[in-house]
Order: sequence, then C-alpha cells, then structure tokens
Amino acid sequence: MPHADFSKPYDPKEHELKTYELWEESGFFNPDNLPHRRVGLPVNKNLKLKIKNYIVYMPLPNVTGTLHMGHALDNTFQDIAVRYHRMRGFRTLWLPGTDHAGIATQYVVEKQLRKEGTSRFDLGREKFIERVWEWKKEYGGKILDQLRKIGVSADWSRTRFTMDPAYAKDVRDAFVHYYHKKLIYRGERVVNWCPRCGTSLSELELEYEDENGALYYITYGPFILATVRPETKFGDTALAVNPRDRRYKKFIGKELEFETLSTEGDLEHPALRKTKVRVVGDEAVDPKFGTGVIKVTPAHDMTDYEIGVRHKLSMVQVIDERGKMNANAGKYAGMKTEDARKKVVEDLKTLGLLVKEEFYLHRVSKCYRCGHVIEPLPSMQWFLKMPGLAKKAIAAVKTKKVSITPKNFEKLYFNWLGNIRDWAISRQIWWGHRLPVWFCKTKQEEFSISNSQFSNSSQDSKFVVAVEKPKICPFCKNCEMEQSADVLDTWFSSALWPFAGLSAPDVKKYYPGNTLITARDILNLWVARMIFSGLEFKGKVPFEDVLIHGTVLAKDGRRMSKSLGTGVDPLRYVEQYGADAMRFGIVWQAIGQDIKWDEAAVVAGRKFTNKIWNAARFVLAQTENSKFQISNFKLTPKTQADKKILTSLQKTKKQTEEYIETFQFAKALRGLYDFFWHDFCDAYLEASKQQLADEKLKQATQQVLVYALRESLKMLHPFLPFITETIYQEFHKGPNSLLLIEEW
Repeated sequence: MPHADFSKPYDPKEHELKTYELWEESGFFNPDNLPHRRVGLPVNKNLKLKIKNYIVYMPLPNVTGTLHMGHALDNTFQDIAVRYHRMRGFRTLWLPGTDHAGIATQYVVEKQLRKEGTSRFDLGREKFIERVWEWKKEYGGKILDQLRKIGVSADWSRTRFTMDPAYAKDVRDAFVHYYHKKLIYRGERVVNWCPRCGTSLSELELEYEDENGALYYITYGPFILATVRPETKFGDTALAVNPRDRRYKKFIGKELEFETLSTEGDLEHPALRKTKVRVVGDEAVDPKFGTGVIKVTPAHDMTDYEIGVRHKLSMVQVIDERGKMNANAGKYAGMKTEDARKKVVEDLKTLGLLVKEEFYLHRVSKCYRCGHVIEPLPSMQWFLKMPGLAKKAIAAVKTKKVSITPKNFEKLYFNWLGNIRDWAISRQIWWGHRLPVWFCKTKQEEFSISNSQFSNSSQDSKFVVAVEKPKICPFCKNCEMEQSADVLDTWFSSALWPFAGLSAPDVKKYYPGNTLITARDILNLWVARMIFSGLEFKGKVPFEDVLIHGTVLAKDGRRMSKSLGTGVDPLRYVEQYGADAMRFGIVWQAIGQDIKWDEAAVVAGRKFTNKIWNAARFVLAQTENSKFQISNFKLTPKTQADKKILTSLQKTKKQTEEYIETFQFAKALRGLYDFFWHDFCDAYLEASKQQLADEKLKQATQQVLVYALRESLKMLHPFLPFITETIYQEFHKGPNSLLLIEEW
C-alpha cells in the first residue's frame, strides 16, 4: 500500500479503499490464517472468554437489502468486538452471509415481472425460481459490498447464503428430525393470512398500526353488542360473555333464536332471516369492551378461534384467500371486505339493527413485507410444537448459559416463550426451502421414511416425509411422487444459522460461538429460535452473550423509513465524511437504548480523525531522523509530563478493555476521545515541544511520543479502523505488518 502523504490533510477517499484491499489481501479475516500467539486474558475475570476462539455470528441481512443505519450500528458494534479480540490473540471468526428472505425476495421479483407485463403464474414455478436466482446473482451481494465500505472485517471466504446446497440439506434434515420426533404436524388452524403475498405468517411477522375506525353497535337478538367487523357476522357461530359478568350469567348455555340480516336476495333490498346462536361463557371476553357481549367468528379472529376450540364451535369461513367475501356471504360474495363492511352497515341501518357508531382507535395487523392488512383465515398448514423447545430456550437463559444484555430484555424473552403458540412453519410462496414432503399422485395414504426404510405411520396418512425424493412411490409403486408446494418460513432456516451449511471440520472447530449482537425486534423471531435449535441439534447453546442494541430513529424521534422520508443512508456519510467518521457518529450516540440521529456527531467524528492525523504528522516529523528503532525501544520517561501521559494511557487502556468486554462501546469511545484529544494532544504534545528542544530530554520524549501514539492507534483501531491502519503503516512497512493483527 502506498504510504500516506502527511503534507496533505487526511482524505478518506484516498486511503479507505486501499486500506481495505490490504486487509483482504492479507487473508487475516480468516481465523485459520492468523498468527499463533498467546491469548490475552480478559480484564473482567467474570467474563466467559477463557477459550482461544472468539466467534461472532452476523445477523443475516436480507439478500434484497441495502445498507441502512440499523445495519451500520449493528455491524459497527460487531466489528469493534471482533477487531478487539483479534488483537488480543483470539482465533477470531466473524461468520457473514445473507438470508434468502422468502417473502421479501419474491415480492421484489414479482414487482419486476409486473413492470414487464407478466407474472410468476405466467412463468410457472420452475422458470420463476430461475428468474429469482438470476436476480440474486445480479443484486444479492450488494449489501455485503456495502458492509465492506464501512470496514466490516468478516471472514468473507466463509460467506453463506441460506439457499446454498449444503445449507438447504441441513434445513431438510431439521424438518425430518422434528417430524420423526412428532414435533411437526399438519392441521387446519386459523392463521394470519396476507392476501397480497398469498401466504400464512406467524404472529412475529406482523406489524401493528393504530388506525381510526368505527365501533358498530348492532342488535343481536336480546343483546346489543359492539364489533369493528360487522361483515364477518355471517361466520358467527356463537355469542360469548364473561362467565363472571352478572348481567349475562343467565344466558350462558342457552340457544337463542332471533331475526338478523339475510345473505339472500339482491343487494338493493336487505331482508331478515331467522337464526339460532348459542351463548358461551369465556374468560377471554372483556366485560368492559362495548356492552360485554361479543360475537364469535372462529374462522376469522385468533381469539374467537381459541374460544371456538374451547367450546367446540363450528367454523364457517366467509372470507377467501384473496381477502374477498366468499359464497357463504351470499349476496355479498365477491366484495372486498372493506366494501362488504360498508354495505352490511348500510343494510343493518335500513333494517333498524344498527344502534349507533362510535369513533374507535384500534390496532390493525399488517404484513411485515408488503403492508397489506392481515386476514385471519382457516388454513391447512404445518406446525412445529413449541412447548418443549420453548422450555429449553427459557432454561438456557435462566441458568446463565446465555446472558442477554441489557438484562431487562430477558422479561420480553420469557414472556413470549412462556405464552407461546405452536409455530406455523409453512408458507404458500414459491421462493424458499420446499418442504421435504412427497405426495403420491394416485393414492391418499401417508408413509414416513426413517433411515431410508418405509414405515406405515397411520391408516389415514397421505404423504411421505424424507430428505430426498423416494425413488419408488410406496403407495402406487408407479408414480413420480410430487413434492409439497409449500416452503418453510424463512425464520425456520435462519434459526439454524450458527451451524447450517458449515463443513464438518468448521462445525467442530467453530461451534458453539461466543457473541451475538442484534436488534430487539428479532429477539424472539430469531435469537430464541437459534437458542433452541442449537440445543436441539448440537446439544449446546450457539452463543454465550447476546447484546440487544437500540434502534436508530430520525432526529424527531420517528422511525427511520424510506416511505416516510425519514430514512438516512449511512453511505452518504461515508462518501461525505469517511467511514471512520460515520462509525464514530453512530457509536458516540449509542449511549442509551435508542438513538435520535444527529449528523453533528458524524461531523465531530470527522474533526476527530483530522486531530488524529495531525497528531501523527507531528510525532512522525519529530522522530523521522531519530537514532532509536521506532518499533523496538525501552521507555525511559524523564519528566512529570512523560509519567503523567503514560499513567493516563494505562488507565485508559484498562478502561477501554473493560468497556468493550461488557459491550459499553459508546463509553469506551468517549473515554478514548477524552484521552487522545485532551491528555495526549492538548497536554502532552504541547509539553513535548519544549522537551524536544532539550537534548537531554529529546530521545526520551521521542520514545514517549511514539509509544503513546502507537498505543492510542491500537485502542482506537476497533472504532476507527481505516485512519489508524493508514497511520500505523508509517511505523511498520510490510505486507504482514498490520494494525489489524497487532498485539493489543
């Protein structure tokens, strides 16, 4: 790498790309290439870092993704931890990769097809999958290239993609394993359905928005009840009250007959029809909501479904998978739910069954990918039984095998796992891991394959579960068995991230890991699932420490979003101020949980890099013709100023180590800033100018200057890797002389 010209101000554009190329060419991001040396023990003896490995698992960016401030924060934190431990002598592995992001990627490619005037259905499944792979080849590595620009020192030679063949094999193995343990089953349940994406979603894949709506009070036999969805009344199979509500106790268990809105006739003339509905008592009913009576529509509401299961109610579906009213809605069939609601309200009013409307602010669940309103619908899906797996994940944290920082996130973790529902793991899209389930085209019997042997699992069986397609259909002995059209939830495959797709030697060498740094919104979506997956398949937790960092918000406190116009592109700051300044700005502000983004911190970071550059220029100018070896000398402090800066340096070093090892990165950076700017530059550099003029003090002063600068560069390197490496190269010229692997 060409050495720096210190006659000019520091220009990140001139140095950052060349510095990163130097690191990559060295091969030292790969732990197998690191020099062997003594591992430095952690400052905090209570920490668990007593092994030579230090392994960090990168939270998988979606293959559709581009770098945003959340990625920048998350990966800068990880890079700090990784660079620090690499310098401490650990065999440091940071495993990178991308997630196939089933729904998101399919959505992006379908948008592209719509612009071309076609659709995935026109292409057919096979051609559509080919098209997605083409898209992935062209755009899928974009975010990893962007991570390089901010200095991420991951082992790119081990980059994995969750649809790689080896990874896919491990995913299929996991499904078959769970199935043979009787933890996976198939059944009809009410699921969260996205009409736009045409698939089921788990509750963790929903986003909630407060919306202004109406609460409709309607006459229902002898009752008046409140509902936000009068259009689903044609699927009502009961009324429910709280069993402790004295107002309605006498009705519990009775079947009431009354007149209600008819689905027959034409849309112009609403009519009445007689119906019978049973009244049940259930604790799920809030006596304070509306009038304390609710209509129960088991097919179109999660709570109603659970009430229906408890009271053995029938399910009547009135909304289809496109989000439209079906044939059970009679004359309203074919309408979108919003239109049907308006028409039903109008007809109830005409018939005198609408009592009143009230303004109602309520939470609406939406698809986390396309933003469409979710419809709870009955659907045949595959489920993973969660109680036993959840207990394992709870125990791992309660017994301190896994520590979550900050500790208050343990409550969120325990609450979700303690009240968990079975996980709907199947999705009705095309891009993803297809279920290793095989159907006979001519017979309706199911067999399960275990150890390549066919065994009858039940008289009513309909499919075969196997990692590979059976060569001979065990039912008709003739057909080519057809694979299930469903794919697995993306989170099912990403739950295996710490080990799936790794070679056997790598699993042996690099599992389990040490640290996971991630955002709070995937604590349950991903972190909890990785913990029980690691225990289930490897018998060990995948990591010991989980740091949950805050969220980067817009300056006014709103969430960052391109659609809201509040998003901030970190690469803009890299272009304008340099990657180190951007990293400084984001770490400096991460002192609490959430960050209200302020560009002023990046500007401060740019000023700080200039300060470091100018200080290095001064030190190098004073030592250029020195008689001692810059890389090998014994310190001989002679003045009070010498002793004071060396004492402050050692104190800062210990403090920095402890802050990094306890994930207090902002405190570490602020301490380093104060030391370098004030103690080193303002105080010692000024004192050194007089000392350098004295021949008796000159050499000792030069030694202290060089030592303090080099040690400062080491401490600053995890935070500001580019400028520190650039300056370091002035001391040590050579392909293997890198601050990246300098001994801490």
